[in-house]
Formats: sequence, C-alpha cells, structure tokens
Amino acid sequence: MKKIVKVIEVIAISDKGFEDAVINAVEEASKSVKNIKSVYIKDMNAKVENNKIVSWGIDAKISFELDR
Repeated sequence: MKKIVKVIEVIAISDKGFEDAVINAVEEASKSVKNIKSVYIKDMNAKVENNKIVSWGIDAKISFELDR
C-alpha cells in the first residue's frame, strides 16, 4: 500500500519560548489535521519590547499522512 504525505506551513507564537511555540503549532494543527508525522522548523524569531523578549515565534512545516 502506497502512502501519501502532505505538508502544511504554519506560524505559531508563545510568550514562554520556542519549544512552547512548536507545541502550540502541533496542538493547533492537530485540531483539523490527523496523522501528523513530523514538524520542521523553517524559521524562528522573537519580538522585543524595552530590551526584553516578549514573545517567540516559529514558521514550521507540518507533515501528515493522508487517510486512504
């Protein structure tokens, strides 16, 4: 049986850190996408206010296997 994998790109943020932003991305994507197999972090950034980091963001690709 052949498997088909699809990739979506998502942006997620967190006020705690990069790891939490990745967790947020997967948790939110899993609400509408099933069979998630991997997450690839394409880019990372942080928002700074008054010389302090106030939020962390990621641009990620999430791959999932299509149901057949």
